Amino acid sequence: MSKTNNATNQIGLEKSDMSEVIAKLNSLLSSYHMFYINVRGYHWNVKGEHFFTLHPKFEELYTSLQVEIDVIAERILTLGGTPLHAYSDFSQHTSIQEDKNVKDGNACVKGVVTGLQSLIAEQREVSALAVESEDQGTADLVDDYVQQQEKLIWMYNAFLG
Repeated sequence: MSKTNNATNQIGLEKSDMSEVIAKLNSLLSSYHMFYINVRGYHWNVKGEHFFTLHPKFEELYTSLQVEIDVIAERILTLGGTPLHAYSDFSQHTSIQEDKNVKDGNACVKGVVTGLQSLIAEQREVSALAVESEDQGTADLVDDYVQQQEKLIWMYNAFLG
């Protein structure tokens, strides 16, 4: 087992390599928060014939996002960083735009698909950087999320027809 020194963090990874991974993870954390806020809005505001189908699906999704947000923040801490935690920081570092006052079920689902696509693209970048930095833990984490989210995209697109 490698010993921690001034050049490595608590899990033996080079601090200099982790600074960029931590920055990318903080951007991803910001995107997750913005997507979470959007999905909560879809849950609260969806109207129409698919209300009883979509309302609980959106709740299921934002509940899952809450857990993933926490895991990403804890990964940042494990790597020796500080997770962003203010909305002002999230809004500056996110790849996802606010989606306000959306009520139509299909528009909400399209917003979910777009948000998931953005998260996947961002997570693929994080994974590539993590692998390059020999941070297999981060790569595995985001790769698992990508796999789950790719399936969700397929399912939400099936709803859209």
